[in-house]
Amino acid sequence: MSQENSELEPKWYVVHTYSGYENKVKTDLEKTIKNRELEDYFFDIIVPMEEQIEIKEGQRKTNLKKVFPGYVLIKMIVTEKTWYIVRNTRGVTGFVGSGTDPIPLNDEEIRKMGFEPIEINVDYDVNDSVKVIEGPLTDFIGTVTEINKEKHKVKVLVSMFGRETPVELEFSQVQKI
Repeated sequence: MSQENSELEPKWYVVHTYSGYENKVKTDLEKTIKNRELEDYFFDIIVPMEEQIEIKEGQRKTNLKKVFPGYVLIKMIVTEKTWYIVRNTRGVTGFVGSGTDPIPLNDEEIRKMGFEPIEINVDYDVNDSVKVIEGPLTDFIGTVTEINKEKHKVKVLVSMFGRETPVELEFSQVQKI
């Protein structure tokens, strides 16, 4: 195990839990972290969920479904103390890794899961002209009015039906012209 060292970088780890205990593990851990004032070591605890749309008898119903049942993702700095706290949280069966060493997710795995924003740099700025290259507005030309790096969205004023209409698009749906 690593030594107590605040210089350590937080990384994402996967914790295995009893099925159905994911949210309980998350809330119990959050309480313990607060009680023991360990906020400097824990950065995020996620039970990845995805919306599932069901249509039953013509009624559209949206349910949240666990993406990885039996797993909780934790962004933390692993030390003897933090490892012990997570390991001994009720419902946790262990870290995913080899033996006693938890293995952090690598950048590629994190990107594939899409639960941590990866910095995306775009080659256009506010007031630049862009062309929509994907989606229902393909080939429309517009002017960038806002860039939201956290959400990876761009607001573009597009001329539709003779008037300027603001639309929100993904970064990947537009390109600078």
